[in-house]
Formats: sequence, C-alpha cells, structure tokens
Amino acid sequence: MLTQRSEGLRRLLLFCQIWITAGLFWVGVWVMVRFYSPGGELTWRRYSIYCVLLVLGLTLEYLGRDSSRDYPLQTDLLREHRVSLRQAVASIGTLVIYLIATKDGFISRVFLFNFVPCFYLALLFSHHYLPPFLARRFFKGIRREKTLLVGSPARAAQLRNWLGQKSEIGLHTAGLISPETFEQASDLPILGQFNDFDRIVRECGATQVILLEFPRTESDRAIIDACDELGVRLIILSDLEETLRHPVVHFEDGGFRFMALREEPLENPLNRFVKRAIDIVVSAFVLIVVFPMVSIIIWITQRLQSPGPLFHKQVRAGIQNRRFTIYKFRTMHLAHDRIAHQASNRDDRIYPIGRFFRKFSIDEIPQFWNVLRGEMSIVGPRPHLLEHNAEFAKLMAGYHVRAFVKPGITGLAQVRGFRGEARDNSDIQNRVACDLEYLENWNLSLEIGIILRTVAQLFLPPQTAY
Repeated sequence: MLTQRSEGLRRLLLFCQIWITAGLFWVGVWVMVRFYSPGGELTWRRYSIYCVLLVLGLTLEYLGRDSSRDYPLQTDLLREHRVSLRQAVASIGTLVIYLIATKDGFISRVFLFNFVPCFYLALLFSHHYLPPFLARRFFKGIRREKTLLVGSPARAAQLRNWLGQKSEIGLHTAGLISPETFEQASDLPILGQFNDFDRIVRECGATQVILLEFPRTESDRAIIDACDELGVRLIILSDLEETLRHPVVHFEDGGFRFMALREEPLENPLNRFVKRAIDIVVSAFVLIVVFPMVSIIIWITQRLQSPGPLFHKQVRAGIQNRRFTIYKFRTMHLAHDRIAHQASNRDDRIYPIGRFFRKFSIDEIPQFWNVLRGEMSIVGPRPHLLEHNAEFAKLMAGYHVRAFVKPGITGLAQVRGFRGEARDNSDIQNRVACDLEYLENWNLSLEIGIILRTVAQLFLPPQTAY
C-alpha cells in the first residue's frame, strides 16, 4: 500500500509537470509570436514536435530514476534542485539531439535560451509545492489509514522518523500493542498486549497493522489470522538484516522469490563490457606509450644497484581465488628468502632507487599486461599472495567475498589511503570493507573516479606508499 501510494504520488507529479511543461512552452511561443515577431506565422506542426520532444525527455528521465530513493515529499532544496536540473537537461537535450540530427534550424534561438531558465524554475517550484498539495488532496478522509504497531517499544522507536514521513501520505499511527508494559514508546501510547489485539482494533477503528518483526510465535501467527478475519491490512517489517547481521537483497526469478546478501552490479554483462572496454583502452595505451621508456630506465638502474631480471613474477589469487602470475618491475635484491613477508618501510630487501619506484607505483606498470590478458582489471581489490589470503581469511569472515570480481591495479581502498603493509586487523578490515563497498556499489562514475584519484596519487602519494 505504502509503495503504491509513493509511486502514485511520483506519477501524479510527473503528470502535472508534463502539463506545466506544455503550458509554459505554448505560452512562450505565443509571447514570441505576439510581441517579438508580430509579422511571423506560428507553425503548429513544427512546434508541436518540439513540445512532444520536451515531454519525452521529461518522461525518460523519470523512467531512469531510482524510485526506491526518490521520495517526492522529502523537503530538501538541494535534492529538488538536482532532480529539476536533471529533468531540464534531459528534456532540452532530447530536443537539441533532434535539432542536430534533422538539421532543423527553424526554432528561434532567442526563444530557446529564454525558455530554458524558466523551464528549470517551473520544475523547481513544482517539486517544492506540488507534492504536499497532491498528498493533502488524495490522502485524506477515507484514504487516511489508522495504523497500529505490534511489537517492542524499542523497535517502534526506530520508526519514529519514518512514521513522520508517511503521515503525509495518509498513515496515521494510533498506538502500539506490545508484550512489554510501558506507558509509551517513541511518543506512542501502548494500548495493550497481544491478547487484547481484537478488542483494540475494533475500539480504535484501525484499518492497518504493522508487525514490527517476522512472526515467530503462535501469538504472532494469531495476529496474522486475526487481521484477515477483521479485514485489516497487514504489513510486516523485515528484521532479517538484524537476524543475519548483514544487509539483504530481495529479488524474484522464474516465479520464485529469493534473498541474497548483496547486490553485484558487475554481474550485469553490460557493466562488465563497459569496465572491460576501459581496461583494454587504458592498458593498451600504457603498454604502448609508457611501458617501453620506463622499462629502459628501470633496467639501467637495476644494472647499477641490483643486477638481475627486469621483472618479478609471483603467483597471486585472482577472481574466484583462481591462480595467475602477476608481473612487476623488480624492486628487491635477489638474495633474500622472505618471499611471503610483506614489504615494510625501510625494508632492507629493497634496493635504493627501488624505493622510489614503489613509492610512485612505477613498479606496478607491468600489471597492465595482466589487465590486457583479462587476469586483472585496472580497478578492483588488490591481489594478494596465496599465503596472505589464507592468513587474512582467518582474521575476517567475509574476506574471500572480495574475490567475486577481478583483482585490480588500484582500488577504492588504495585511493582512501589503505595501502602498504597491513600492520594489524583493522588495516585488513578497512581494506576489505572498501573492497566490498566497491563490489556492491559499482557504477561508471565510481570506476572513473577511482582511476582519476589514482592518477593524482601518482604525483602526491600518501604516507602509506612505500
């Protein structure tokens, strides 16, 4: 019910904005013809096409918006500005694309440049004033739901802000039915206990009940049956995240409903294609333009300070913990037997100029070959030695989840300063938390942002870089 009301309010707002857009457009056309081109003739067909394109852009922006995060009654001027600006850009952009594609030069540029700011302001005012007006118009009287909460006072207190928001779309909270005997909770009166449920519903005229946790006892199930008998709408607040101590994702497939512990945007083939395209373009550029010159410089410095092979090869854990050979410019002396020991500040295994290469991540350049081969990505969780993987997994239960995606040359943890030696458990937890955040919230802007921040850190490396 609540979702339908919120979605309905969004659609009503869009419907009103379409009429506002059309009305403002035709008023602007009338003013242009009447006062600025008195001898001109209004071409209805052409301007009707322009008006339809503006409405089409407005509709496309609405369809592309995340409805779960778009609550029209949220009074936030910054949010209203962002949404209005997106709508204006989408509408005007659709019109401009049409004008360019058809080489249509008929529309008045003076009209267009005057219409755009007025259009944005009209959208901004509509976002600020229309939703409360529409809510008062459609969610009053018999559409006002008198709601009872059933559960603990502590749980009810968590819903205080949410209940305040939903009151605007007709959800009026009458009180709480709780097994605990307190006078009130979260400014709500406790009306009785579970045994009094039928009587309380009839006395207060409740039309809706919110069960504050999944039914686990016979008394909980009795309340569900009683709601059906009394003709009362029932909503159950999920407490699975608290029970599992982890966020959950709900989805439906093949007629079955499932729950998972996380979203994974990179399971979308289109997202993977975009990410792979970035990997190929950037890695090809680095290997063709940067790699040859740097290889010569590093080879000469190695001959002077630490003769031996140009590259250092190691077996690392990749996607799904599959093994692959990673390539780096060698920055350590050959005569050491602490292969699995993490490099630290002032590590005596590193030859002098090798410290400079490591600090500015120059030794990582050969890994673009791993990227080109598809074993790594430019952005992703850093690949660790197999020995380190086994060690870190003992410290954090969800450590191996990071292997759901390809490892990267850089990552969210690295640009936030979590790089270098992992000294304690908190270092590992911070890095894994960043890796999981990247895995669950991947998008193109995040990918490009990490790459740009990594480029900036090449010139101003953090203190943890060594």
